[in-house]
Amino acid sequence: MENKFFDVLPPSPAAPSEAPSFLSRYGLFIFFALTVSYFELVYGLWTFRSVTADYIFAVLFALPAAAAFALASALFSKTANKAAAVLITSVLALMYGVQLVYHYAFNTPFSLYSLIGAGDALQFRDVVESLLLANSVAIVLLLVPLLLLLLLGKRFRFSRPRARALCGILLIGIVGYAAAMLGVYATRGEHFSQYALYYNIASPELSMKKLGVLTTMRLDLTRLAFGFEERSEAQGAGNSASAPAPEVISPKTHNMRDIDFKKLSAEESNQTLLDMHTYFSSIAPTKKNSRTGMFKGNNLIFIIAESFSPHAVSQELTPTLYKLSHEGFVFNNFYTPVWGVSTSDGEYVSETGLLPKSGVWSALASSANYVPFALGNQFKKLDYLAKAYHDHTYTYYGRNKSLPNLGYDYKGVGNGLKVKVTWPESDLEMMQVTVPEYATSSPFHVYYITVSGHMNYNFYGNMMAAKNQHVVASSSFAGYSEPARAYLAANLEFEFAMQSLVEQLEAAGALENTVIAIVPDNYPHGLPKASLDELAGHTLENNFEIYKSVFILWKKGMGPVAVDEPVSTLDILPTLSNLFGLDYDSRLLMGRDIFSGASPLVVFLNRSWITDKERYDSTTAPDDEGGDTDYEKAVNDKVANKFKYSAKILENDYYGKVIPK
Repeated sequence: MENKFFDVLPPSPAAPSEAPSFLSRYGLFIFFALTVSYFELVYGLWTFRSVTADYIFAVLFALPAAAAFALASALFSKTANKAAAVLITSVLALMYGVQLVYHYAFNTPFSLYSLIGAGDALQFRDVVESLLLANSVAIVLLLVPLLLLLLLGKRFRFSRPRARALCGILLIGIVGYAAAMLGVYATRGEHFSQYALYYNIASPELSMKKLGVLTTMRLDLTRLAFGFEERSEAQGAGNSASAPAPEVISPKTHNMRDIDFKKLSAEESNQTLLDMHTYFSSIAPTKKNSRTGMFKGNNLIFIIAESFSPHAVSQELTPTLYKLSHEGFVFNNFYTPVWGVSTSDGEYVSETGLLPKSGVWSALASSANYVPFALGNQFKKLDYLAKAYHDHTYTYYGRNKSLPNLGYDYKGVGNGLKVKVTWPESDLEMMQVTVPEYATSSPFHVYYITVSGHMNYNFYGNMMAAKNQHVVASSSFAGYSEPARAYLAANLEFEFAMQSLVEQLEAAGALENTVIAIVPDNYPHGLPKASLDELAGHTLENNFEIYKSVFILWKKGMGPVAVDEPVSTLDILPTLSNLFGLDYDSRLLMGRDIFSGASPLVVFLNRSWITDKERYDSTTAPDDEGGDTDYEKAVNDKVANKFKYSAKILENDYYGKVIPK
């Protein structure tokens, strides 16, 4: 009797022999091809609310994947083959489900590297449960192929097919892969085409849309295993809008160190470092200006506020934050982009002035590097007391390694910070127990990472929201949706913390000489979009406006100073360094001093950008008739270099090569 493969039993006497023969050879391949294509469709519709013509690439790449899965389910005994098919389908459903839920929670794709933090994530079981519930419809849809396989499994054979069938499946897979790659090569030439995403740049957000989830995860895995270097056609596209003017450039007039790149290049044989020396020597340093040293000698309290946003600030509920955000410098066009590792990458951008490297935890990866421009290290050189505090588990995101390397004496829950352990913990309690440790020790620089504003936004699993629910209930926001009210209630704890901070500094006589800087780690991605729109008072645009945020930079006695040009978290480190008169090199940072006169550039994870001339949406721009303009191509090159050389600085400990320790 002929060996059967995925054949329905028993065959109908009236059925033509061709149908069972075809199914016996290719049935499981067809099942996996349809399953992967179906999963890609569900992910695209649920996550992006649309499926474009780019879906064809996901379908084409599904063919070689299906061939591999079918072959893996056909080489053993009938029982083992069936188990392999069920296992592969289950893993695929789980993989797409994880990606779908993660993107819903953080608005970014899930990186395989993030599996190292899975233990930390399990601390938030109520968050996970809530996310599963919110995405339950999509999760059920992802289970359909597995249920079909299980329900129909008794009617199918999983015997090993003949060599001819195996070769046929392999051939179809090869042809499918060749067709997919021909399609990829056909897009060559655009900045964010399938070709660029496959070979040149690491942008998982765009890759998910244009190549599909499975291909993106395959690229992620191979790049994680073998490394990856971004490539672009840009040549010398630096931070400035044009080449350096023919003027005297020196550390006296510009924010730069005295680095002899020519000498470094002459003595260097490593091609990567040679390329980096050439690139950074081509960058025009930013000028010192009327704001340089404005805060020199003052104390600095720098706060990364969990999921903080302008929608959490109101004169009614948060008078302290309202005062701080409407006095001092007022940034009317500030953005907090979301990055691949959300909170940790958000901190990394603000702490280092560099873009995170895709696929790794950049803050943790930098903990073994020399980071001389980090504020903690800069202020320690000036004999400041430098402390850092976080009111959650001190090891979370590896902060016990990264923060000391940034120059801080660090305390969190578990290594010296004594606050009540709840979920989330109280920012107010953190201020009450920490401010006395430094308020009378001027000069000081203190770095806080808060947690009270963390999701989930409800009144049964969020202790800070529950604690402050009554305040919101008696306000003009009482009629808002529960997630919106819970978000406001959670952020009230941060308001009370700031009120306590200001009062304690005032009582200690330190407020007059203290600058307070507050920036969110990310926008409140844990808040349903409808509730975020509700708080904003209108429907927020998804690619740019949703990231429009608040940067508080305040000192007592300052009048409001409006800043209208586009700025972002990437600009914070060079701006603070300039304001405090610190010795840094603007060429080696990817942001720029806001007051330097250098052209503004806000960069987003998906390579979209904003300048003072244009907003560029990478998800749609390549499809515009006529393609990119010369200006857009120049800025795209500049953006590509910022991502490329940020990663190179991290990978090669570059500061340790060019900055004396």
